[in-house]
Amino acid sequence: MEIDRARAADLGVDSTDIATALRLMVGGEDRASRFRDESINEDYDVELRLAEQYRSDVATIQRLYVPSSRGGLVRLDNLVKINRDTSPSRIDRLNRERLVSMRASVAPGFALADRIEALRGAVAQMNLPAAYTTTVSGRARELERTFTEFIWAFILSIIFMYMILASQFESTIHPVTILLSLPISIPFALLSLWATGDTLNLYSALGILVLFGVVKKNSILQIDHMNSLRSRGMERYEAIMQGNRDRLRPILMTTLALIAGMLPLALGTGPGAEERRSIAVVVIGGQMLSLLLTLIATPVVYSLLDDLSHTARWRKIASVTSGLRERLKKSRRRSREVPAEAAEARVVHDDQPEHLTAGVIRD
Repeated sequence: MEIDRARAADLGVDSTDIATALRLMVGGEDRASRFRDESINEDYDVELRLAEQYRSDVATIQRLYVPSSRGGLVRLDNLVKINRDTSPSRIDRLNRERLVSMRASVAPGFALADRIEALRGAVAQMNLPAAYTTTVSGRARELERTFTEFIWAFILSIIFMYMILASQFESTIHPVTILLSLPISIPFALLSLWATGDTLNLYSALGILVLFGVVKKNSILQIDHMNSLRSRGMERYEAIMQGNRDRLRPILMTTLALIAGMLPLALGTGPGAEERRSIAVVVIGGQMLSLLLTLIATPVVYSLLDDLSHTARWRKIASVTSGLRERLKKSRRRSREVPAEAAEARVVHDDQPEHLTAGVIRD
């Protein structure tokens, strides 16, 4: 639509009035007034808009009237020239760039990650110019962000667990023995998701982190008791056999108690039950399937790494780490001694002005 601005000015019609008339008649007004139905005691918004068969009729649109500042009404065909063309109904912008949004839902039998990959493949086949970019938003963006953050949480959890276990056992080998049980539990957790038809999402990822703590606990019980038996003079093989025999019952008790506690989440229904079920399935399936394997793998890895700790190369590494440990202890002792010397120096310095002041008074 092209406005004849010179003629519109002569007739006293503002371009804003023309745009308003077209918006009301073609685009519509969402709330022109209110209608109250006394029979049911309800209020309704009244929408003002041309009938659907007249919105695209050029002749009908040209017969619309717009107000004039000089009084009266002016027909629209006296002011504008209407040409049929194609243009967007609305223009959205994000960061000063034009934005075209497309919303879709995931079909049954597919995961959200599958649909994101399919959409990106379709965009790649379009061969868009370099100035065009595509981004995902909504739940898809949160999924990608959550996956990245979960990887960082996974790495940091392993680092923190190793640091805490190394400080508790005062060893660099035993934490490795304990943490080797974690990779064993991941395939079983994924297998339990596949068997129940669930997907890897935020809640199942949280379930994997919970599973790490449970699986690690079993190895801690085994290794701590084996070290205790060896410190009493028992041979390594006998300590391994006796330690696993003694710790089998508490491990089974805690495992069964955890599985029983997760069963209500796995079998529950109602709002949010699908998300809670993902956590329970990962913990129950991963713990049950990896229990027997971790009970066997932990003693074997313990004996292998113990043999490795007695090799010449490992002793050299241990001597280097022990040297670093001694340096850290010396630096801590120095940091504790320096403030005491400084305090003593301040006391001597504070006493000296008192003697000088006393001498001045005697004079």
